[in-house]
Amino acid sequence: MSDIEQAPPGVDVTVPSPARMYDYILGGSANYAVDREAVKKVRAHMPDLNDAAWANRGFLQRSVRWLAEQGIRQFIDIGAGLPTGNNTHDAVHAVAPDARILYVDNDPLVEIHAKALLEGVAGTACITADFRAPDGLLGHEVTRAMIDFTQPVALLLVTVTHFVSDEDDPWGLVRRYVGGLVPGSYVALSAITSDRQVSEELGEVTAVYARSSSGGGYPRPRAEIERLLTGLEIVPPYEGAPAELCYIGEWGAEDPVAADSDGSRLGYAAVAKKTA
Repeated sequence: MSDIEQAPPGVDVTVPSPARMYDYILGGSANYAVDREAVKKVRAHMPDLNDAAWANRGFLQRSVRWLAEQGIRQFIDIGAGLPTGNNTHDAVHAVAPDARILYVDNDPLVEIHAKALLEGVAGTACITADFRAPDGLLGHEVTRAMIDFTQPVALLLVTVTHFVSDEDDPWGLVRRYVGGLVPGSYVALSAITSDRQVSEELGEVTAVYARSSSGGGYPRPRAEIERLLTGLEIVPPYEGAPAELCYIGEWGAEDPVAADSDGSRLGYAAVAKKTA
C-alpha cells in the first residue's frame, strides 16, 4: 500500500512535515517517504542531527519533570510533534499524576495520532492550532476547558520559534502568550542556533525546511534567542551554572560536561519564570 493510500484524510504526504521528520529522527513510525527523504537531505549537511534531536528530547523530559517538581500542574506543549514514547505527559505524570497537559501542533496528523496515543490517559488533550495565531490557540474551546489561566502554567516552546520568520515576530508572539499567564508560570524554550554553523551548510538545511509545511527554518544567534525570554527570570540550568541560556543537552544534565556534545551545541535552551 502506498503512503498516499495509508495517509489519513487531510494529511498531505507530498510535502515534508517538521513534526513527522522529527518523529523519523527519533525512530518513530508516524512519517512518510517525503519526510524521510527530507531528513536525509538535512543530515547530509548537519551530521549531528540525530544527536541534536535526542539532546532536545532530553531537555524536554528533564525540564517538564523539574517544572512538575516545582508544583506546576498545567502544561501547554506547543509544537508537540509526533514521537510515540517518553512524551511530556509521561515525564510529568511520573511526578504529578493529576497534572493536565495540552498538546498543540499545526500538523493535523499530530492530533490524529494523539487521539490513539492518549486514549484513556487522564488529564491530556490535543488540538490542531498554529503558534502564530495566539488568540485562536488560547481561545480554543479545548484550551479553555483544559487550562485554568488563573493558575500557573508551563508554556513549552521546544524547537518551535525557529520555524517563525522575523516578519511574523516570534518575540512578540512569545510576549503575547506570556501576557496571558499569571506570575509563577514558566516558559521552557529551545531553539536551533546559527552560531558555530557554516553558513553554506546552514543555507542548505534551511532550504529543505523552506519546502516543508513549516514554510521555512530560521536559526538565530544566541542574543536573538535570549531576547525571546525578555522580562522573565531565567532559571540556572544546572547546579553551579549562571542563570542564562545553555546548550540544549546541558539543561538539567547530571553531567553537563559529558552532555556538551556537538549535537547539543546546535541549539540553546532555557527555563524561565514569570515573576510579575
